[in-house]
Amino acid sequence: MDRTRLAPLVGVLACLAFLSALAIPFQSSGAGLYYDTGVVNPLLGGLLVLIAVIVFAAGHEERTDPALAAGITLAIGLLASGMAIAWALTARTDVLSITRFHRHALVATAGAIPIVAAWYARELRIW
Repeated sequence: MDRTRLAPLVGVLACLAFLSALAIPFQSSGAGLYYDTGVVNPLLGGLLVLIAVIVFAAGHEERTDPALAAGITLAIGLLASGMAIAWALTARTDVLSITRFHRHALVATAGAIPIVAAWYARELRIW
C-alpha cells in the first residue's frame, strides 16, 4: 500500500480510538458531571475529531487536496489534544472510579491524532 494512502487510514483509526475513549464513561452514571468538571469539556474535542475523520477519509480517497487534508487534520488534532490535556489537568478525580486510567487513555489517543497528521504531511513531503 502506498504510504501516502496509509497515513490517513491510520489517522481515521486514531480518531476512532479517541472517540471510543470518550464513550467509555457513558457506560456508568455520572459521565456528564465527570466531563463538565474540567476547564473545557473534551466532548467539544470529540466534535472536532468527527470532522477530522471526514477530512482524513477525504484525503485518503483523494476527494480533497491531500496537503490541505494533512494541514487541517494537524490543526484539529493539536486543538483536540490541547482540550484533552487541559481537561485532564483540571477535572475532578472523585466523580467516577475510572478517572486515573481513563484520563491517560484520553490524552494518549488525542495525542495520536496530530502525530499521525504530521506523519501524513511528512509522507506528502510538505514538511
